[in-house]
Amino acid sequence: MNNSFPSNPFGGSGFGGAGGPASALFEAMDQLRKTFDQRPGGGSRMARGDVRTAVLTLLAEKPMHGYQIINEIAERSGGSWKPSAGSVYPTLQLLADEGLIEAEEQNGRKTYSLTEAGRAVADESADTPAPWVSSAEKDGGRDSARFSALPKAGVDLAAAAAQIGRSGSPEQVQQAIEVLDEARRRLYSILAQD
Repeated sequence: MNNSFPSNPFGGSGFGGAGGPASALFEAMDQLRKTFDQRPGGGSRMARGDVRTAVLTLLAEKPMHGYQIINEIAERSGGSWKPSAGSVYPTLQLLADEGLIEAEEQNGRKTYSLTEAGRAVADESADTPAPWVSSAEKDGGRDSARFSALPKAGVDLAAAAAQIGRSGSPEQVQQAIEVLDEARRRLYSILAQD
């Protein structure tokens, strides 16, 4: 079996050299990241209508300035969607031109709020999931862990292994290898279950 990784990626001297155990670990982490980057339905870029809907949904809750809107969308999407200022501010201007929102200067910033017409438009879509809710969550959350919690856990595990590889004693490195081997076997046993 040739998996292209050394049997003991942390052992021996010269941990940090090119082609050495450290580069094998970083290559493995990169492969792990790329595995989870291949999300169904493409990347996290959202359509212009989604930005509009997101802005209206947030402003239905309370008045906000543009920076707050950007951060709130990023937070509610778990970091998978952070619209750029270049998409949010033109959307705010368009909504203002349509009479759906109004801006008020507060502390040197424009704070946006819905007009009566804007509230009516926001209320029309109140029953549909917010645009920052992933399609997996809309379908009951079945796949949401696949694209959020699982990759984070894998990367956190790889980071802990790398830390032991950098600063652990030979005995600690061997213990880490045993733990990782056991974790790998247990993960595969999950797939073997009915």
